Amino acid sequence: MMTVRTRIAPSPTGDPHVGTAYIALFNQCFARQHGGQFILRIEDTDQVRSTESSEQDILRALRWLGLQWDEGPDVGGPHAPYRQSERGDIYREHAMQLVEKGYAFYCFRSPEELDEIRETRKAQGLNPGIKGDLELPADEVERRLAAGEPFVIRMKVPDEGVCVIEDMLRGRIEIDWAQVDCQVLLKSDGMPTYHLANIVDDHLMGITHVIRGEEWIPSAPKHQLLYQYFGWDMPVLCHMPLLRNPDKSKLSKRKNPTSINFYERMGFLPEAVLNYLGRMGWSMPDEREKFSLDDMITHFDINRVSLGGPIFDVEKLRWLNSVWIRESLDDEQFVARIKAWWLNRERMMPLVPHIKSRVDVFSDIVPLSAFMFSGMLELTPAHFEQSKLEEAELRRVLQFSLWKLEALRDWTKDNIFGDIKGLAKGMGLKLGDFMFPIFVAIAGTPNSWSVMESMEMLGPDMTRARLRHALNVVGGFSKKETKKVEKEYASLIAS
Repeated sequence: MMTVRTRIAPSPTGDPHVGTAYIALFNQCFARQHGGQFILRIEDTDQVRSTESSEQDILRALRWLGLQWDEGPDVGGPHAPYRQSERGDIYREHAMQLVEKGYAFYCFRSPEELDEIRETRKAQGLNPGIKGDLELPADEVERRLAAGEPFVIRMKVPDEGVCVIEDMLRGRIEIDWAQVDCQVLLKSDGMPTYHLANIVDDHLMGITHVIRGEEWIPSAPKHQLLYQYFGWDMPVLCHMPLLRNPDKSKLSKRKNPTSINFYERMGFLPEAVLNYLGRMGWSMPDEREKFSLDDMITHFDINRVSLGGPIFDVEKLRWLNSVWIRESLDDEQFVARIKAWWLNRERMMPLVPHIKSRVDVFSDIVPLSAFMFSGMLELTPAHFEQSKLEEAELRRVLQFSLWKLEALRDWTKDNIFGDIKGLAKGMGLKLGDFMFPIFVAIAGTPNSWSVMESMEMLGPDMTRARLRHALNVVGGFSKKETKKVEKEYASLIAS
C-alpha cells in the first residue's frame, strides 16, 4: 500500500495568508484521513522578496491555527533540507540533466528580444508567452557560455496537440499545448523557478497527492511534461477552488483582511477560524456548521469539495466565532483566553512606556489605550472634520498611504515614517496636515502618542485594515475615480 504524503509550500514574502492556511488544512486532513504524512517546505527561491521573519511568521500563524506537519524546516525529517534556498545544487543538477537529454536548452535572449517575441506572437493572434525559435546552434551556445554571457535554462514544450490532465475533483482537463510557453526552469542567478523546484522536491520527498489552488491549473501541463522528461511517476493532482470576496472576485487584501495575524489580533478563536476555512467549499456529512479539526479529519472526504468559489465572509466568520465562544468555553476558559489575548506580555510590553507616562491611576489605562486592543474603530465623517485638507485630498492621503503601506515589506516605525514622509512631500503637503487623517484612522483621535509606533505595534494587517475602513467612512472612490487616482499614485511614486 502506498503511504499518502501531501505538502504545503508557502513563500515567505509577506503576511501569512488565510489562503495558505486553507490549502494547508485540506492537505493535512487528506493525509491524516489516509494515515499518511503532511509536509511543510519553504519556497524561498525568490531571494529578493523572501525573508526569515516572514518564514517564522508563517510557521507561527499556522501553528496558532492548530495545524501540525510531520516534516519541515522547524521539525526536520528524512528529506531535509526543507528550504528550497538550501537545495540549489539539487535543482541545478536536475536542470542540467534535462539539457543533456535534449528536453531543455540554454536561452540567451535579452529582455528586449523577449518583449519583441511577445508582441509578435500577440500580433499573430497567438498566446503571447515565450515560445518559438529560441534555441541557438550548439557551437554558438558553447561560445556564449565560454564568454560568460548570462543565460536561463528553459524547458521545451510541444507547439501542437492537447495536453490531458487528470484531476481528482475535476476529472479530465484538456489544455492546448499552443497555450503553454517554454517555461524558465533555472534563472540567470542560478536559482530555480517554482516549476522546477516544485517537481524535483515533490518527487524526492515522495509526495503522492498535490492538493493546491485552481490558479495552478494552467501550469499543470508544464509539470506533467517535466515528470515525463525525468521519467518519474506524477502525483495525483487536485485543484481546489479559490477563496472569493463577497463580490465573487478573488480574495485579496485590497477588499478583505487576508492575513492570519489580523484574525488573531482581532480576538478570533483559532478553532473558529480553522472551522470556517474547513467550510470553504466542503461540508460535514450531517451539514453541521460547527466542527473541530478532529471532527473534520474523522469525516473528511475530499470528494465532498464543491468547485463553486467559496465566499470568505468576515461577518459569517464573526458569527461562527461567537458560537464557539458561547458553546465551547466555560467561564474559566473564557477568562483564560482573554488573558492570553489581551494581557499578552508580548503585546503589552511595547505599550508600557507610552501608557505609564500618561496615566495618573490604573483606570486611565483603558480609555487611553483602548484603540490598541480594538478591531475596527467606530469612526464617522465627523472625526475628520478638523482636518485642514479638502475632502478629495484627505481621501487621497488615506488611499495613497494604504497603497504605499501594502507594498512595505519590512514593517518598522522608521520605514513606515519614511514612506509616509515621502508621500507627504510628493503631494506637496505639510507633514502635520498629512498625518491628521492617519492619526484618526489608526487611533480614532489626532491626540495620541506616536502613530508610527502604534502602527508598528498594531502590525501591517490591522494598520491596513483601519486605513481601508477610514477610507470607506469618508466615502472612498468609485471605480471610475479609482482608475484616475491609480494613475496619479503611479506618477507620484515614479517621481
